[in-house]
Amino acid sequence: MPEPVLKVDGLVVRYGGRRGGGTTVIDDVSFALHAGETLSLVGESGSGKTTIGRAVLGLAPVSEGSVTFRGETISNIPRSRRRKAARDIQVVFQDPYSSLNPSMSVEDILVEPLRAAGSQEGRTRVRDLLDSVGLPADSGGRYPREFSGGQRQRIAIARALALDPSVIICDEPTSALDVTTQARVLTLLQDIQRETGVAYLFISHDLGVVHQVSDRIAVLHQGRIAEIGNAHDIATNPQHPYTRRLQMAAPVADPKKQRLRRAKRLHLDTPELSDLKRTR
Repeated sequence: MPEPVLKVDGLVVRYGGRRGGGTTVIDDVSFALHAGETLSLVGESGSGKTTIGRAVLGLAPVSEGSVTFRGETISNIPRSRRRKAARDIQVVFQDPYSSLNPSMSVEDILVEPLRAAGSQEGRTRVRDLLDSVGLPADSGGRYPREFSGGQRQRIAIARALALDPSVIICDEPTSALDVTTQARVLTLLQDIQRETGVAYLFISHDLGVVHQVSDRIAVLHQGRIAEIGNAHDIATNPQHPYTRRLQMAAPVADPKKQRLRRAKRLHLDTPELSDLKRTR
């Protein structure tokens, strides 16, 4: 097995309490992400999955443990080194409209990270990026408000690809989209991965969605990993009670099946949820 492109080891994120107290949001989380792989962090709101993504990006403090990229520590590093690391680790946010500057044209949005990195590629690179996400060449002169939600997310993905990163953190990239558009965006992400070998750290609350795109899944509960393993095994045969509850929370089209799943979920054995098994 080759060395992972990204490794999180014993990560602890704690807020407040400079003299040893505070609130622990992430507690002893470890995983590795390899080139061309999709590892999904799944859990309900407040489970800590987004905080892990923020810690990798340098937007949340790393109280203990480490985050390494290609063997080099990138947690708690100076801003100058963080800007260099930003070339290799990019992010796609949940709401494409709020993450795109409405006063900038699409071309300016895509050129901005290139200029920040000192690249002179400019307009030629913009055309390539638009083509890579399936948008027409004349999109560069338009503004985010002129596009649909799915198209805006394609622009956000194009911006993330501008610097040819090795890792893209996808923070709920489809949750603000309708089901049909979700499928198209997920297919686009998979196509890009096959073409470029980029690795995805995919953050979601929906076990059904990540099953389609993931190689492995890590289930987060109260800041800890409840279960981690092969995506198919986690999605179809979960071992931890919390994962089973999460699976049954996903909506299904058949009302009878939905009622049955809801009833089973309410009767699941829950005491184990406070004693997470850290399977890695």
